[in-house]
Amino acid sequence: MSEIAVTAPSTSDAQPAEQEKLAFGGPVGALVMMTLLPALTLYLWASVHRHGGALVLPNAALLAELPRPSLSALGWLVGWCGFQLLLDVVLPGRDYVGLVQKDGVRRTYRLNGLASLLVTLAALAGSIAGGVVHGAAAVEQLGSLLITSILASYLFSVLLYLFGKPASTRAGDVIYGYFMGTALNPRVGRVDLKMLMESKVAMSGWLVLAILMAHAEYERTGAVSLPMMLVVGFQALYTFDFFWFEEAMLSTWDINNENYGFMLAFAFLVWMPFSFSLQSQYLVYADPQLSGAAALALILLNLAGYYIFRSSNLQKHRFKTQPGSKIWGREPEFIQTARGTKLLASGWWSLARHSNYLGDLMMALAWCLACGLTHLVPFFYFLYFAPLLVDRERRDDQHCARKYGADWDRYRERVPYRIVPFIY
Repeated sequence: MSEIAVTAPSTSDAQPAEQEKLAFGGPVGALVMMTLLPALTLYLWASVHRHGGALVLPNAALLAELPRPSLSALGWLVGWCGFQLLLDVVLPGRDYVGLVQKDGVRRTYRLNGLASLLVTLAALAGSIAGGVVHGAAAVEQLGSLLITSILASYLFSVLLYLFGKPASTRAGDVIYGYFMGTALNPRVGRVDLKMLMESKVAMSGWLVLAILMAHAEYERTGAVSLPMMLVVGFQALYTFDFFWFEEAMLSTWDINNENYGFMLAFAFLVWMPFSFSLQSQYLVYADPQLSGAAALALILLNLAGYYIFRSSNLQKHRFKTQPGSKIWGREPEFIQTARGTKLLASGWWSLARHSNYLGDLMMALAWCLACGLTHLVPFFYFLYFAPLLVDRERRDDQHCARKYGADWDRYRERVPYRIVPFIY
C-alpha cells in the first residue's frame, strides 16, 4: 500500500485555524535553546567522562576538555542513519492510517520498527562477538560522535526549514521557523523522516549506546554490575515496548502536532541517544552498591510505572481507533464535544488528564536511582523530564481549551488532576 494523504472529514481533530501563541518564548527563546541545549549536552559529557559525574564550574580548563568532531565520527553517524534507513525501506512492515493531524490530513505509515530493532541488535551482537565493535572504543569515540551529531542537527535543520517552503523572510520568523519547523511531516518517497529519526535512529540508538556502555564496563572490570544490568534492562524494556506498540506512536503529540525543525532534529540526533543513556555512561566508571532489597524496590517501581504508562496509553489509543473496546471491563465514559469528537473520561483518564506521564516519570526515577545518590548528573534525565512533561501537559491543555472551548471546561471539571491523581 503506497503512502497516501487522506483529507479529514469536517468533524476531525484538526487544529483550529486561529493563530496559536508562540511556544518557548518565540524567536528569542528559540535562539537561547539552540545555544544552551547543545552546550548542556557537552557539559554533561564532560562531567561524566572527565570528572566521574561531578558537577564542575565552566571555565577555560573545561572548554579545553570538550571533544572535537572527526571524520570517523561522521562516518559512524552517517553509517548508523543509513543502516536504519535501509532497514526502514527493505524490511516488511504493516500499513497504518494515522489520526487526523493538525493540518487536517490523515497519513499512512508503514511500520516495521520491531523487526528493525531485532536486526539492529543481532548486528550489534555479531559485531561485538566478532571483535569488530568494542564498548571501550565506543566510550573513547563518544565525545567526538556527540559534537559531530550536534553539528549535523544544525545542518539537517536547514534542509527541514527549506522543505516547508517558508514564505516569510523576517529574521524572527526565520529563527522561529528554523527552530520549530516549517513542515509537519516531511517525506522522501514513502519514508517519513520524522518517524524514521524518532523511532529507528533515536530510540534504537539510545539502546545501542546503553548496551555498548555495559560492554565497556565488562571490558574494564570483567563483569557487568547489578546497577548496569538494571539500567540497561529497564531501558531495553522501554525500547522493546515502544516498538511492540509502534502504532500507538501515531496518536502522539510529536507526530500529529509538532512541526519538524531543529527542536525535534536535535532531540532525535543528540538529546535522546546521548542524554537518555547518561546512566549507563556514568556506570562505566562508578560502582554504586545496591542491596537486594534496593534492587527489588527499583524493579517494582519501574514495573509499576511501566504498567501505568502502557495501560493508559493503550486505553486512549484503543478508544480512538477501536470503537467498542472496554476499559477496566466497562464501557468507556466520555464527553461528546460540539466538534463531533469524544474526550475519554474512563480508566486512567478519569483519574488524571495525563496519567501516562506519571508512569513515564516513575520509570525515569527508577533508572536514575539505580546509579546511587553520590552525584546529581545521573538524575539529569528525571530532572529535565519532569518539567518537560509538565510543560507539555500545559501546552496540550491550552491547545485543547482553544479547540474544544466549553467542552474542555466540562472535561476539566470532571477530571481536575493534570498528571498525578489527587495531587497535581
